[in-house]
Amino acid sequence: MSDIQEQIQKERESARQVCDTQGSTSGECAAAWDTVEELSAEASHQKQNAPKKSSLEQYCDENPDALECRVYED
Repeated sequence: MSDIQEQIQKERESARQVCDTQGSTSGECAAAWDTVEELSAEASHQKQNAPKKSSLEQYCDENPDALECRVYED
């Protein structure tokens, strides 16, 4: 997920540069910010579709030594 966040940050910087050089009302500026918006929407979509952990799984992630979290091998 951090990869898409890095890409969003790079596109934001690029959009700011384009808008500074081309003007904030230019088509290039609008297209650059559209790219940022699309990437942000994709990041949000990926976050919503991420598999949810059960409360026990979350507890065991935080407390791996708890009795409830022991895994026995055969």
